[in-house]
Amino acid sequence: MDKGATQVEEAAARAVELMTDAPGLPEPPGDRPSRLGVLRHRHFRNVWFGAFGSSIGTWMESVGVQWLMAEQTGSARMMAYLAIAQLGPTFVLGLFAGVVADRVDRKRMLIVTQAIMMLVATALMITSWTGHATPPVLIGLMALHGITMAFNIPAWQVQTPRLVPRAELARAIALNGLQFNLARVVGPALGGILMAKFGPTILFAINTASFLGVIVAISKTPNVPPLVDAIRRSAIAEIREALSWTFRNKGPLCVFIGLVLISILAGGPLLRMLPLFVSEVYGAGEKSYGLLLAMMGLGAVGGALALKLIPDWYPRHHFIPLSIAGSGASMLAFAVAPTLAIGSALMLAVGVFWIWTFNTSMAAMQLLVGDRMRGRVMAILNTVIFGAAPLGALLAAEIGIGIAGRSSDGDPTGRAVQFGVGILSGVLCIAGVVMLSWRTPEVDGIERGEPGYDRRPGLWNGLTARGHRPARRPPSLEQAPGEELT
Repeated sequence: MDKGATQVEEAAARAVELMTDAPGLPEPPGDRPSRLGVLRHRHFRNVWFGAFGSSIGTWMESVGVQWLMAEQTGSARMMAYLAIAQLGPTFVLGLFAGVVADRVDRKRMLIVTQAIMMLVATALMITSWTGHATPPVLIGLMALHGITMAFNIPAWQVQTPRLVPRAELARAIALNGLQFNLARVVGPALGGILMAKFGPTILFAINTASFLGVIVAISKTPNVPPLVDAIRRSAIAEIREALSWTFRNKGPLCVFIGLVLISILAGGPLLRMLPLFVSEVYGAGEKSYGLLLAMMGLGAVGGALALKLIPDWYPRHHFIPLSIAGSGASMLAFAVAPTLAIGSALMLAVGVFWIWTFNTSMAAMQLLVGDRMRGRVMAILNTVIFGAAPLGALLAAEIGIGIAGRSSDGDPTGRAVQFGVGILSGVLCIAGVVMLSWRTPEVDGIERGEPGYDRRPGLWNGLTARGHRPARRPPSLEQAPGEELT
């Protein structure tokens, strides 16, 4: 293997060496490959299975809450208020929550937040059973859930690097995405069946019980004491330091920009407009909406499994923009799909590129940032992702209505929805192609002047990453058994 073929591995190793304050799980001496892969690490395996059960319960709860609100109000505005209650707290409290995650025992923080969310699920179960799950009650409980999630997310994200060796961090993050998307397939489907037969209360009861497994699994993991340096500094200084690190370093800044683009141009427009695609474009009902979500989840599961097929030498600063371009292209194709069948098939591709973009971007940031700042930096990403998505939905609506207008009842027409999502998807695809042509090696920790640092524009080089491909020895240079080279 030539010198250029190993620059990504060397850069990754240098990035890890810089994280000397991160006491992550060391590589066990003589550790052999296992069929379980990263799941061979006991604490990670236990948390993974516990989180899988909890994610299924969370998706089932989401189905129940959405159904109760829609059934009682039939109001799009009330559904929007419910979404704000769920997502708004992370946008408002995200940065502060990241500071807290760096100042307290993260294991204890996770247990406390999971316990509070279990109490919220219990309250939903009781109010639903007694007939008191009114719209104000649902919004209040979801607001409490959203506040708790704002603190749970940064603590959860910084936990994984503590449970697996650094060399396996990207695979662990991909596996976490796999369980979430498997739950996205199983939870809504099972929840719909159970709710049709028993009502929504059973969904809240299952979700309440599902928290027990993940709480027990987390309680068995090693303790994570608060960072002494973080405790001694002011919260404002810590936030300023994290923002400065993110925006003044090319690698983190590029990852940040990519996530902002995918959130504004894809996350908000597609997910928020998907019900309108079902009703206004395809003329279908709720079951078709569930089908599209399930197909996206299946695509994400397939994409997570397909990550194993990506060569180790293919660098992240090539793969992330490639995934962004693929997300834009697949969403553009979905936006112009004339039938539900074609749209459902395209949602598989959307799911694949979706998980490739988010998983690889998160893994890149986790490898670039040290443990001392990890909670705050991940909180910055969460704040932007949650805050940018509603902006993208609004932008898609305004673009679509401006081009195609409204229907007689004042709602966007099917053509307006297609125009809005399609145009933003096209912009996302172009942005991905530009980022792939003018690459940022710093995403892989490769600095200017180091082997493998190449920012010369070129789409073909971006696609093939041929400068990073291991060189093959010509057959004439292969040494036959027992033959001496002269």
